[in-house]
Amino acid sequence: MSKEKISIVWFKKDLRINDNLALLSSSETNLPVLPLYIFEPDYWCQDFASQRHWEFIHDCLIDLNEDLKKIGQSLIIKIGETKNIFENIIKNYDIQSVFAHQETGNSWTYERDKDIRILLKNNRILFNEFPNNGVVRGLKDRNDWSKIRNSRMYKDNFESPLKLIPLKSINTDILPNRQSKFLKNKSNGITQKGGRIEGLKILDSFLNERCKNYLKNLSKPEYSADSSSRLSPFLSNGVISVKEIINEYRKRKENNFSSSNVKGLKRNISAFNSRLSWRCHFIQKLEDQPDIEFKSMHSAYEGIRDDFNNEFFFASWMEGKTGFPIVDACMRSLIKTGWLPFRMRAMLVSFASYNLLIDWKKSGTYLAKLFTDFEPGIHYSQMQMQSGVTGINAVRIYNPIKQSYDQDPDGTFIKKWVTELKYVHNTYIHEPWKMNLDLQQKSKCILDLDYPKPIVDHNQTSKFAKNLIYSKKKTKNFNDDAVKVFNKLGSRKKPVFRKRAIKTYSYQ
Repeated sequence: MSKEKISIVWFKKDLRINDNLALLSSSETNLPVLPLYIFEPDYWCQDFASQRHWEFIHDCLIDLNEDLKKIGQSLIIKIGETKNIFENIIKNYDIQSVFAHQETGNSWTYERDKDIRILLKNNRILFNEFPNNGVVRGLKDRNDWSKIRNSRMYKDNFESPLKLIPLKSINTDILPNRQSKFLKNKSNGITQKGGRIEGLKILDSFLNERCKNYLKNLSKPEYSADSSSRLSPFLSNGVISVKEIINEYRKRKENNFSSSNVKGLKRNISAFNSRLSWRCHFIQKLEDQPDIEFKSMHSAYEGIRDDFNNEFFFASWMEGKTGFPIVDACMRSLIKTGWLPFRMRAMLVSFASYNLLIDWKKSGTYLAKLFTDFEPGIHYSQMQMQSGVTGINAVRIYNPIKQSYDQDPDGTFIKKWVTELKYVHNTYIHEPWKMNLDLQQKSKCILDLDYPKPIVDHNQTSKFAKNLIYSKKKTKNFNDDAVKVFNKLGSRKKPVFRKRAIKTYSYQ
């Protein structure tokens, strides 16, 4: 009995039927289409993966399945090792071609994809991989990246297929539940709701109304949760594409931005649009150099913090018990909600890397599990930038006290998350260690009993960290290596790379 000829569309980080060239191309083969999603238990046992990520993806798969059913073929779920699953499908079907989007992810997904390419090639099955968002595979250098990226992103969306030819028969596994037994790293708190329907609602509310205060509240932890786009996890999982957002923005720009009721929208959404470009830029770094997941971009900084390992500092930072109210409030909020605005994320990393001298790989793994919108390309690039190990970026040491006064002046966010301080007067909310014992008693917060005193001196540790970072600049061939890093990974906004690779900005 002859095997049924089929094509496969392999869903990974592209959980949508709209603007999905892999799905559209598979539908044009005039063959039954197997829409495949693989739940990989080994992936979910990795240190960077967490229940929080899966809960969001779980919601997205439910919507994706409903959308696929409407055009003729339900989503097929398989649980297991990807190579084994493809081998089993090869045994039972005559696979003519496999369609997927390129994935720029952890080394785990990178190695998995290489194995699948070899398997399909050995079985003479065409593997068609399409570019994902603005990431360009196989770049020789970054000089033309922006031009290529923009030429892709400013085209019309690909239409969703009108019809898929259904399979005659195939078994599907049951979608693992949100608290699957396969998940190694369990999560407490609230996970942002996922799914295409939810994503489009959030996009619409942002472009219609919420973006009016986008720039004003961009760094304020209490208000940015509402006025930021909140689209990042939808982008990370491909529920909505970057191109879809750009085209929706352009459509509204043409139709609405001249009316009086959208005053200020154009400036705010233009700023957001530029951040979409930066998003692609950072993911491109991981595409061009996958080992930045494990190695500092500039080799002079590899292992620079190894001699300063302090488990007490690490535990205090992880639990939000450092004695710096804004740092602790941000960490506790992140643990419960899975989200923070960019500046507060950067401050957390800066404090860990400079004031506590925690290695960026160690803090980065912990944060990866907490961010619902974990995107490897952005995550590892930013961990390195905010830790000062790239050799080409300014060293920014955030002063948590100044950030507290600037971004949470009334202490509203602090009191919400650091409840030990809820009775502390606003005069002392940013620096509670300045209270005398009488004030501590009146505030129902005895330092080092109810809430810790600062575990480090910010000024002294910042000075030490600066000297440590600068000491590496004096090493042989530092600037030559920094030029190599820039040529491969640096932004091309500045046409000339300056030999003085490191500047330091304190008290940001």
